Amino acid sequence: MGRLAVTEELHAKQQEAARKEAERAARKAPQDAAADAKGEAGEPASKKPREKEPRASTTDAQARVMKMADGGFRPAYNVQFATDTKSTAIAGVSVDNIGSDMGKMLPMNDALAGQYGTRPRQHLADGGFAKLDDIEALAQNGVETFVPVPKPRNADRDRHTPQPSDPPGVADWRNRMGGDDAKTIYKERAATAECANAQARNRGLTQFLVRSMDKVKTIALWHDLTHNMVCTWRLMPA
Repeated sequence: MGRLAVTEELHAKQQEAARKEAERAARKAPQDAAADAKGEAGEPASKKPREKEPRASTTDAQARVMKMADGGFRPAYNVQFATDTKSTAIAGVSVDNIGSDMGKMLPMNDALAGQYGTRPRQHLADGGFAKLDDIEALAQNGVETFVPVPKPRNADRDRHTPQPSDPPGVADWRNRMGGDDAKTIYKERAATAECANAQARNRGLTQFLVRSMDKVKTIALWHDLTHNMVCTWRLMPA
């Protein structure tokens, strides 16, 4: 009997503890619900955990942001066509991811020499290509450059007058560009280079739909091939 009494007393204590625990849980439930609601709707946005949205790259890893003709800045490539002023055919194509044209005249001339075994006697380019080192190097290789001389900072100085620090090729270039013959020859650039660029745009070369420099150059070469095929048909005797 003693054991039974102890058992009944323990059972009573266990029931009392369970009742009190149930009462505490009942009192706490509304508080927990309110806290959860505050966390979902009342917490400042900065404290809410943000789910990371999947992000996909929309640009080419090899492309670089460049200033465009419309004044905006977008990822792009710099495509260069070297055109023959007589046939208007494209003789060379280069592609890089450098926005400036400065320093691209000599590499293109070197590429033409490597492809055709001889250099063009004259190289025409716009003012953005006027790098003195290129002009001097081409002069040493027997190539006359026809590139506008940049406007000097000193408005009183004649841009076509050689400077004491000019090497011989650069001095000759300044003198040459100040003459009427150079102005006449330079007009051929617009009739060839600008014409080839415009025709490429008319054929759809306004935006690249491929990625990587190799693929971009492939597209440029396709336009080169198309352009030269049209030139060939035009030059063929009727």
